[in-house]
Amino acid sequence: MTPRTALACALSFALAASARPAEKAAAAPSRPSVVASVGGVTIDASELEAAGGARLFTLYTQEYQLRKQLLDEIISKKLMEKEAKKRGISVDELSRVEVEGKAAPVTQAEAKAYYDENKGRMGQTPEAEALQKIEVGLRQQRINNRRTEYVASLRKAETVKVMLEPPRIKLESVAGPAKGPETAPITIVEFADYQCPYCTRANASLKQVEEKYAGKVRIVFRDFPLSQIHPNAAKAAEAGACANDQGKFWPMHDRLFANQTKLAVADLKQHATELGLDATEFGTCLDSGKHAAEIKKSVEEGQRYGLSGTPSFFINGRLLVGAQPYEGFAQVIDEELERGASASAAAEPAAARTKSQP
Repeated sequence: MTPRTALACALSFALAASARPAEKAAAAPSRPSVVASVGGVTIDASELEAAGGARLFTLYTQEYQLRKQLLDEIISKKLMEKEAKKRGISVDELSRVEVEGKAAPVTQAEAKAYYDENKGRMGQTPEAEALQKIEVGLRQQRINNRRTEYVASLRKAETVKVMLEPPRIKLESVAGPAKGPETAPITIVEFADYQCPYCTRANASLKQVEEKYAGKVRIVFRDFPLSQIHPNAAKAAEAGACANDQGKFWPMHDRLFANQTKLAVADLKQHATELGLDATEFGTCLDSGKHAAEIKKSVEEGQRYGLSGTPSFFINGRLLVGAQPYEGFAQVIDEELERGASASAAAEPAAARTKSQP
């Protein structure tokens, strides 16, 4: 199931759930400025926040993600209700017309092609029964995708303003190999491990981000080798730094991710030669451990942010973890661009805004 499909399923579930009795509202815990006292000496919330640091930031991020998901479901439900009322029909009828009615049917050839590609996962299920289940499953997937597209079109045509603020962390520095303009409104700081397969998947997504948001995004790479499980990762990180000394970080970066089974020292030197680096200079750099200390410092900084796995990303200070698909990045980037545009509009003098109106 693709991330888009998963999101569509969530929206579908939310719309179906609207017919159920409302659940009892959960009471949010209070957050007083003074949280305790010891012998008459108070402990305030700022001290608690400082002690929690990255651990609390991670928790706040998870809370925000859940609240945002629930908010999106509520917004989608209200958009469907408003459109149905405008047309003088029920939400169910609107869904039948605009969602089920416009989702492409599944042909026998498509079901058979899917069956042939996944025959090994069907077990002992007879082919006819398997084809029937596949047709139902693919049809539902298309309905879910169509629902997502339709709700997105309603949202685009409506004035939807989200005031829910995401948690952010201020990075100690955004130094590191980077690409994209320094003035870009979006900065993505990635902490990654060259031996991590999930990082390779995320790298493909970042390539799409670069293409789709050219000029709007700056990507900064930080090393976070998980040496306990990836024995070649730390030396591969050094190789990237040594290549950076010769102005070839990104070619080496891409080559290492594309050759994760070839990260031994001899392989790293071979990569450098094939990329046209000065082999002697690169070999001296790698063998001497010239950049080992800075790689270690990068790992320690990531740990202070609460990171324990790769890949991990900070998009304008917002945490995004795991092998995210393009859509995962795009959602956060679009939100940030929209926030930036809203902030600019709010800061613009009222007279100027009035003058620009047709």
